Amino acid sequence: MTSETARAGAVGEVRVPATVEQLEEEGDIAADFIEGLLDIADIDGDLALDVRAGRAYVSVEAEDESSVAALSDPTTVQALQELTRIAVQNKTGRFSRLILDIGGSRDTRERELEALVDRAIARLDAGASQASLPAMSSYERKLVHDVVSRRGFVSESYGEGADRHTVIRRG
Repeated sequence: MTSETARAGAVGEVRVPATVEQLEEEGDIAADFIEGLLDIADIDGDLALDVRAGRAYVSVEAEDESSVAALSDPTTVQALQELTRIAVQNKTGRFSRLILDIGGSRDTRERELEALVDRAIARLDAGASQASLPAMSSYERKLVHDVVSRRGFVSESYGEGADRHTVIRRG
């Protein structure tokens, strides 16, 4: 059983990957939830929905980026993503791996993670046998593993729950 099919927190249960229709439903529910939050906060934003790599993606975009700037901080986006996932799970009864992007926050975070990996690789080049990164979400760890692989190094995740982090080594 892979981590993709294991259900978080349920010993012995297997989660069947969601169908495209189920992911589209997740996106619609998430969009309704986010739209409600934007209305309450009186923030203008356009919603875009997509399904990629077994996940629903919801993006909040605005012509005037300053209108969503208050929400686009990566920590805020992570918190809103978790709230949105809970709202989706409450409606569907299924665990959601939905990804939320606000004002390009995902691209910004990817660039930050690439810089973090580059600093870790510099430590390896300076003689360290390995370089540990701070704890991060599974989605961020996946991005880190991809960057590390492209840079010709290897990485593994260690720890449990909120302490799970990535360690980088030479190949």
